[in-house]
Amino acid sequence: MDESHENTVIFSVDGEEENQARKIILTVYQALKEKGYSPLNQLIGYLISGDPAYVTSHCNARSLIRQVERDELLEEIVSYYLDQAREIKKPPRPGGRSGE
Repeated sequence: MDESHENTVIFSVDGEEENQARKIILTVYQALKEKGYSPLNQLIGYLISGDPAYVTSHCNARSLIRQVERDELLEEIVSYYLDQAREIKKPPRPGGRSGE
């Protein structure tokens, strides 16, 4: 068996790229919303296909989203989701409220 399929590849994005990805996602989201599109559906379409036609040119959103690789956008989205999920699952502190 080919050993290259047996080893785990480590993927990493530095903090600056992550911050840029977050800003772009939020800007594109707002532009899509302003134009009356479903931001969720349009972003999913773009992330799956890579076709920038899923993103409006309003507020330069189409150009912005192409400045960041799709894998960086996905990493930001998944990281945010997992951070939020961990916050929800935190056990309550003795004498305190849940998640504090």
